[in-house]
Amino acid sequence: MDAQNDILGRDNPHHRNLEHARAQVIEMLTRQAVERELVSRSEAGHGAPVDVVSQLVARQQQAALEQRLLRFHPADIAFVLESLPPEAREMAWALVRAERRGTVLLETTDAVRRSLVEGMPPADIVAAFHHLDSDDIAELIASLPPDTAAEVLARLDTTDQAEVRAVLSFPEGTVGALMDLDFTTVRDDAPLEAVLRLLRRRKRLPADTNQLIVVDRAKVLRGVLTLEQLLLSEPERTVGEVMTPNPHFFYTDDAVTDAIDSFERYDLISAPVVNLHREVVGRIAVDEIVDAIKAQQERDNLRQVGLREDEDLFAPVWKSGRNRWPWLALNLFTAFAASRVIGFYEPTIEKLVALATLMPIVASIGGNTGNQTMALVIRALSLNQLSGALLRKMLLKELLIAAMNGAIWGSALGAVTFAIYHDLKLGLVIATATLLELIVAAAAGAIIPVSLERFGRDPVLGSSVILTALTDSMGFLIFLGLAALVLV
Repeated sequence: MDAQNDILGRDNPHHRNLEHARAQVIEMLTRQAVERELVSRSEAGHGAPVDVVSQLVARQQQAALEQRLLRFHPADIAFVLESLPPEAREMAWALVRAERRGTVLLETTDAVRRSLVEGMPPADIVAAFHHLDSDDIAELIASLPPDTAAEVLARLDTTDQAEVRAVLSFPEGTVGALMDLDFTTVRDDAPLEAVLRLLRRRKRLPADTNQLIVVDRAKVLRGVLTLEQLLLSEPERTVGEVMTPNPHFFYTDDAVTDAIDSFERYDLISAPVVNLHREVVGRIAVDEIVDAIKAQQERDNLRQVGLREDEDLFAPVWKSGRNRWPWLALNLFTAFAASRVIGFYEPTIEKLVALATLMPIVASIGGNTGNQTMALVIRALSLNQLSGALLRKMLLKELLIAAMNGAIWGSALGAVTFAIYHDLKLGLVIATATLLELIVAAAAGAIIPVSLERFGRDPVLGSSVILTALTDSMGFLIFLGLAALVLV
């Protein structure tokens, strides 16, 4: 009974650590999946028979898990699903009630979402979407396989279908594809008292509502009315008298990155979205912006190391391995190029074995400097802060920083080398090589992402691999070349 009470969360659930609770559920679901497999094998005659008591205990634990999941927030359920292997994930999904499945799917990654819905009939998918807003339905449908998406869309009611098609018509990465269709508008000539009566009749406001959108008779944007203005102004005054004119707004074809910049710069909570005629067609709120920022960060982190953003943690080995082949091939090629540089100076290394122990240091410190510069440049590119003149200024600054650090740390490395090997020329060689390597690395860290963007490529994707190959090769070339000239 104590274990069951622990699963149900009856022992003071308000003070239990959420991470511990999720870990318990994940462990229990994994164990249940294993036990279910054993039962299936037993029933098929491949194992010892399972007694009735064990089956009853399993059902009791399953009911307890269902109750625990019922009290979880949809985001926590999504976390549990993403942390489970396919068999346990399928079992956990069966425990999620139909009316909560739509909100849970919104919180999962695309890969996990596809794995959950691919075994569901279209009627069940539509039932899961039933309680969602049209913009959320559009987000989910966009991540489904094309055939499934078309069938689900055809089963929606007329109103939802029209709104979903409208959202899906906007390209991915635009404000129109991200906007919320649930918003409140008021006329600029309406008295504030009438607006208050309107809100009372509605009985609810869209999430993250801090202002009402003000329009004229043609639904053209005129301004915004904050809740503070509405509540603290005299009821007899009109909306147009107290509203904020010329608010921050976005067109449907504006890039989401521009919206993110505006929300960060101006501390926005929500903003109207208009079409080319400035007619209000939706709004974008801070929760969508936060989701977009998180998705962008996760996408960039994965792409920097050559992983696909939609890869499932528990995807089949063959599929996951195949996705990584291109980057492994590129790394192999660049490593082979660096090895050829070393091979060219093999006679030099044979004459002075100390070079073999010192040359990785030069390449390593160059890679660190290049990555620092590259991170700054990629950030500046994402914020549109690098014009031609600013790029030259930033490049000059990074070269000067690299020269300063190269002189300081190169001298330190040279002194340590002299203390170990008692060879002044060797110390001078490694000090000079460090200085030159840091300058080259800083230049590469700035030029590589800028060049990729100029050629229409994503500066995040591939910059790290190219930089590593260049700094390694140039580090070996500079150090061994100087050694061949000075020491041999």
